[in-house]
Amino acid sequence: MLPQRMKKVITDNPKKLANLIDLVNLPSTLRDFVGQSQISRLGCFMHVWSYIKTNNLQDTNNKNVVNCDKKLKSILLGKPRVELAELPALIKLHFPKEPK
Repeated sequence: MLPQRMKKVITDNPKKLANLIDLVNLPSTLRDFVGQSQISRLGCFMHVWSYIKTNNLQDTNNKNVVNCDKKLKSILLGKPRVELAELPALIKLHFPKEPK
């Protein structure tokens, strides 16, 4: 079930939802991390989040910070620590913009 705010965004602008769920050919760095040649932006984010949880990469003192290992650094611009709020923007950089 989607939060009310998300439902409003989707109904007001269905293109935003399409940008999240459309399959995209991945660049090589992201392809190596995900293990697929095509994935949606939402699917990629979920894969990265799953990787973070599986490998206990969240900071124990501050759950809003992720301590990146070597594999995660390769897709997050080499940053050693990333705020959770930054994560979607850093992942979005790997996805090409659609021509208008």
